[in-house]
Amino acid sequence: MAWLLVIVAGLLETGFAVCLKLSHGFTRLWPTIAFACFALGSFGLLTLSLRRLDVGPAYAVWTGIGAAGTAVYGMVFLGDLVSTLKIVSISLVILGVIGLQLSGSAH
Repeated sequence: MAWLLVIVAGLLETGFAVCLKLSHGFTRLWPTIAFACFALGSFGLLTLSLRRLDVGPAYAVWTGIGAAGTAVYGMVFLGDLVSTLKIVSISLVILGVIGLQLSGSAH
């Protein structure tokens, strides 16, 4: 259950990163509100998961999901540059996340 919280928190991290861009420096109301909601949800779920998980792997998985998700979202929906190197790098981040999750860091 704790890993599920980390995964959802990582997805919410993608949401807050995207909303941060869409807020244009907190000058647009609704993306700013969405950023705050995603950020609070993400940090809250990560905090709950850390009751049962080691901080290193949990934090790495959280940031990995957020980074990979944000990069993919940017390429698909925001017109970010797509390159082979980016796709390979994102794949390596995802493989690292899977490896950390399989490392058995739960108490």
